[in-house]
Amino acid sequence: MKTQKNISCLIVDDEAIAREIIATHLSKLNNITVIASCSSAMEALNIIRTKEIELLFLDINMPEVSGISLAKSINKSIKIIFTTAYREYAVEGFELQAVDYLLKPVSFERLLKSVNTYFDIYSNHNENLITEKDSNKFMFVRADRKMIKIDFNAICYIESYSDYIKIHLDKETIVTRETISAIEAKLPTKQFIRIHRSFIVSIPKIESFTNEYISIKKNDLTISRSYKKDVLKLLENY
Repeated sequence: MKTQKNISCLIVDDEAIAREIIATHLSKLNNITVIASCSSAMEALNIIRTKEIELLFLDINMPEVSGISLAKSINKSIKIIFTTAYREYAVEGFELQAVDYLLKPVSFERLLKSVNTYFDIYSNHNENLITEKDSNKFMFVRADRKMIKIDFNAICYIESYSDYIKIHLDKETIVTRETISAIEAKLPTKQFIRIHRSFIVSIPKIESFTNEYISIKKNDLTISRSYKKDVLKLLENY
């Protein structure tokens, strides 16, 4: 087996939440090093000129200089995975021989597939594909003007209220200013599942479920129509 070496990555997106989600996903992978996270193409170009970058996670639709323009201006040895909220940009992205094109919000499973595509085609670092790290057992969230440690095993479910979320634990509830999508990116995918745009639940904490709702701590949480098929399939085969 060949000697393993980290792949150096750069994240470029004008949206802070999008950058955080990508960075969180990448933190779960072996052999990936995020060199920097940039909010503009010009900032990214300065880093590319001074650092050795192998893989670029690049938003297409950015102000001033677009991701497409940046992609055309950099060394072709730097491979690109485009990220965008606009499906119509996919054709132009692939014309630039991008590794892949990810539609926001980017899921961990979809990002992992893209990284493995890059690794399989372009990387000589190792014969094996990139795999998920052993999951962390906790995360930190900001509440009451400090960072609070939250053990994943203590979470029952997470409830969204616009820019705030409630993290319902075994013995208390933590309120933090965060989006549910950003929190979802920090959670281990084998333990938690999104059942509604406003709810994420801990699978081991589920007391019962029907086709319409999941019961946790005597609370009935609605399974929305858009998530129902995947949720029921997972739970029925768990």
